Amino acid sequence: MFSLSLLCAVLEVSRSGYYWWLQNKPSKRTQANQQLDERINMIYLAHKKRYGAPRITQELKAQAIPCSHTRVARRMKIMGLKAVARKRFKVTTGPEHTRPAYSNILRRDFNATGIDQKWCSDITHVPTSQGWLYLAVVLDLYSRAVIGWAMGSKINTQLVCDALLMALSKRRFPKGTIVHSDLGGQYCAKQYRQIIAANQLIGSMSRRGNCWDNAVAESFFRTLKVELIHENHYPTRESARQSIFQYIEGYYNLKRLHSAIDYRVPAEVQYAA
Repeated sequence: MFSLSLLCAVLEVSRSGYYWWLQNKPSKRTQANQQLDERINMIYLAHKKRYGAPRITQELKAQAIPCSHTRVARRMKIMGLKAVARKRFKVTTGPEHTRPAYSNILRRDFNATGIDQKWCSDITHVPTSQGWLYLAVVLDLYSRAVIGWAMGSKINTQLVCDALLMALSKRRFPKGTIVHSDLGGQYCAKQYRQIIAANQLIGSMSRRGNCWDNAVAESFFRTLKVELIHENHYPTRESARQSIFQYIEGYYNLKRLHSAIDYRVPAEVQYAA
């Protein structure tokens, strides 16, 4: 056993300094908060500031770190950590056409008991220095996974058809799936309706002027824009395309916890079904 004098000499500290530290060292609660703060900050940065207290709490629990949502929210407030703020969603497609439309089969029932029972689709636009890049997606309402997507410089029928064909291919061409969209002209086009009929799908469309009829798709676009688009400036459409691809396939489907599926990731639910 070494003497205190020898230890202080080796560590180059004074005896009085050691006794001061002994009397003023952080409490167990303070040390626990410091450790928790480090874990919170790691998760916050790993998800590029996209996670707020609810999702960070779920991540901590998954790592076997006991904590409450209230405590995580309080620690984040102390550290000045906030999830990137949501901005108002802007509708891209509109019902300015006289083409035939499907009735509203979905009727805002976004619940499903299995994959490929209900899909929803929509289009949004992404600003780049070269002009708009348009993105069409298809989401499975059970897993909330993006199962089909297409991007292009034109907002046309081919865009939504390509997204739907990707979804069909990925999900091995299921039959009887409800495919819901808004009243955009692209979704009423003959080519799109032929794909619906040829694959024995059930077309469904939002009512005129009711954006909430397609709320899940619009919610995805809000998330995409808040967590990715608004945080970046894209000099070209190709740079935006690569960024969105990485977000959808490398992050959203595989890593991002989704509150509607009990804070699991879409891929976990999709492939477990």
